[in-house]
Amino acid sequence: MEQPTIHRPVGDERLNRRHRKKSTASRVSNGALLPNFNRNCTDGRSAWCRRLRDLLEAHIADLGGWDGISAGQLALVRRAVTLIVELERREVIFAQAGQADDVALSVYQTSVNSLRRLLETLGLERRAKDVTPLSDILAELDREKPAAANGDAG
Repeated sequence: MEQPTIHRPVGDERLNRRHRKKSTASRVSNGALLPNFNRNCTDGRSAWCRRLRDLLEAHIADLGGWDGISAGQLALVRRAVTLIVELERREVIFAQAGQADDVALSVYQTSVNSLRRLLETLGLERRAKDVTPLSDILAELDREKPAAANGDAG
């Protein structure tokens, strides 16, 4: 059964620079979501794994995409999204039970604080690229030209 991969750009040399042959790299280095082990998640069809993969892609996009993320940031993002998925799972359990016992709530609170620290380290702000269409930029420049030609400062 083929393990799911995360959506790295195909020609991304930065991520595989150390490995001349892909066969010498680990499964995770070659883009697998998790190392190979005998659990439901290795086939990528469990809801937990799908959510993990979706969040991983979203957080990497927030950090500027695959080209803009360091190996350390990737490691932190992987841990952060694991905590997010697990916290969501626990929230469902709390909702189904209609309550949370003290031990479960303590574990939940510790996980939330750990997640907050990870996200603060990564930076909570979104670092998306400017995607303003070139036509909008050129139109704005055209509007500014007549004012500059007349000597207007504003």
